[in-house]
Amino acid sequence: MANAQYDNMTHGSSIKSMLRFAFPMILGNLLQQCYNIADTLIVGRILGPNALAAGGSSFTLMTFLTSILLGLCMGSGTLFSMRFGEGNEKGLKESIFASFVIIIFLTIVLNLLTFLFLDNIQFFLQVPNEVWTEMRCYLLVIFCGIFATFLYNYFASLLRAIGNSVVPLIFLAVSALLNIALDLWFVIGLHWGVAGAAAATVIAQYISGIGITLYSLAHVPSLKVLPAEIKQGRCRVQLTCIREISAFSILTCIQQSIMNLGILMVQGIVNSFGPTVMAAFAAAVKIDAFAYMPVQDFGNAFSTFIAQNYGAKKENRIRTGFRGALLVSLVFCVLISAAVFIFAKPLMLLFVNARETAIVAEGVRYLRIEGAFYCGIGCLFLLYGLYRALAKPGMSVVLTVFSLGTRVVLAYALSSIPAIGVVGIWWSVPIGWILADIVGLAYYVNKKKLLFDW
Repeated sequence: MANAQYDNMTHGSSIKSMLRFAFPMILGNLLQQCYNIADTLIVGRILGPNALAAGGSSFTLMTFLTSILLGLCMGSGTLFSMRFGEGNEKGLKESIFASFVIIIFLTIVLNLLTFLFLDNIQFFLQVPNEVWTEMRCYLLVIFCGIFATFLYNYFASLLRAIGNSVVPLIFLAVSALLNIALDLWFVIGLHWGVAGAAAATVIAQYISGIGITLYSLAHVPSLKVLPAEIKQGRCRVQLTCIREISAFSILTCIQQSIMNLGILMVQGIVNSFGPTVMAAFAAAVKIDAFAYMPVQDFGNAFSTFIAQNYGAKKENRIRTGFRGALLVSLVFCVLISAAVFIFAKPLMLLFVNARETAIVAEGVRYLRIEGAFYCGIGCLFLLYGLYRALAKPGMSVVLTVFSLGTRVVLAYALSSIPAIGVVGIWWSVPIGWILADIVGLAYYVNKKKLLFDW
């Protein structure tokens, strides 16, 4: 299965392998985050605070919904990496076919449910009436892109699992640039409002989703499942394969869903403080995500590295890779924390008019609290990737419960105290990160022998 397109990370320098593999993902997601920032900037500057609040709440909801699909794709990708590391092409092909059938079915169900329960969202997220009209309009359009999200994430996970992180970057870059261009045209040129911003996103998503699907079918023939193979029974959805995929995908999906459900619940508390806090949160979260996104992608590259070496049974390489990855992640997080803390106000002013002093001040306070603790989430992303790759996705779920459970409980408890208020929501986040890190590292130190029990 050796091919110049693929990056086999079971040989050579561990850190160089991870960084080389992570770089295209980081670059691609930087472009994606640039789109998110441009979208927020256009909506906030052109359409005003209520539209910014509507878009921010919608973004949080969509992140939760797509996290279900992302978790399934990531879990399947871990299994693909293991089969690739083993050199088991038949097992890889069977896993690809079975996971595709399972995830596409769940995607269709999810899409139907989103439209069916659309009008229940206002109550669940405590969206003020002055924001809901625009938010509902945005959601009606953006929900049409869920299937495109599945296509892109599934085939991107497949290509990355076998060491090709460049092609997903290309399609993501095209999507991000197209998104920005369409945003400007639809919102400023055609005056379509928030519906125009949503339409720009959906069109760009389908371009990248369909594009990467066609590429995978045309340029990776050794992984393509042919109709003749299905008819002859050489490639079918077997019970053992479903169990393997479920063991990785379902728990990873649960982890992603819990993570984003917690964030969605926090969004509900934020919404209860009114449009000003909603707008500040919408802008600050985009900056926040942009800041720590490189360590999130590095964590995904680290997970692929671990999975391939776990499949190849290279325990020492896994151990040294973990230590090196932890050092790289912490150094980056210290630098980015300093930058966000110092430049919090200029960053907020990119999205919000200087006259909106209350929105700017709240966003700055959020960024300076969150930004001081990026080392916590950097370590947590590595732990998620480690346990997912070592066939212990349940531990990733446990860490997510610790992190998000703490965040939600503290957010509700602290924000209800008048003397603390909304700042309690901001402090709940880093506390949750740190608690999960302590649990994850303690488990690794105490269970090393069990983790490598082949």
